[in-house]
Amino acid sequence: MSLERLQKQLGYEFNQPALLKQALTHRSYASNNNERLEFLGDGVLNFIVAHQLYQRFQKLPEGDLSRLRAQLVKEATLFEISLTLKLGELLNLGEGELKSAGWRRPSILSDALEAIIGATYLDSGFAAAEALVCKLYEERLENIDPKSIDKDAKSKLQEYLQSKKIDLADYTVISIEGEAHAQTFKVSCSINKLNITTLGEGTSRRNAEQQAAELALEEILL
Repeated sequence: MSLERLQKQLGYEFNQPALLKQALTHRSYASNNNERLEFLGDGVLNFIVAHQLYQRFQKLPEGDLSRLRAQLVKEATLFEISLTLKLGELLNLGEGELKSAGWRRPSILSDALEAIIGATYLDSGFAAAEALVCKLYEERLENIDPKSIDKDAKSKLQEYLQSKKIDLADYTVISIEGEAHAQTFKVSCSINKLNITTLGEGTSRRNAEQQAAELALEEILL
């Protein structure tokens, strides 16, 4: 698939095609890669989705809005969108990532999508980035139902502890292993008053914290 076809799918044509090429370039391929664009795109995406939810659900409290946003911007959702765009066919990957099928790895594809959003912002400004995000998320924004969003494990644990007047859990990063593009985080969750300590593992600190919180809830409810 060509970059021209991708731009048609995005509904946006780059004034600076080099930005799009950079957005599709993994750090394993070149020093001029998409990491900074991904950082920028992550912030732009979070703001646009937050703004859309704020406008659509005017009576929804902050906690529920945060959970809706988290579902829309999480890696799994970005990965699903990247598959519809067939981004894997256009990625510039180093030899090691090619051998390990990096073109279908969720973290690499989701980062590339965020980098494209960041590149669009740099290329034409906020309005263009907002139009792109709204196009990519149109169906999800139309169909998302606040009632269907369960609270995550950390939120459930926090609410339980507060209801029992127990100090909140303490999360500590125990270790970070692996290369920068494929790290594994280990995080402990400690509740001193209940003498509970659990260990979670995930591809991000957030995921590891969620797993640790879920394990703590399981111990509490035993």
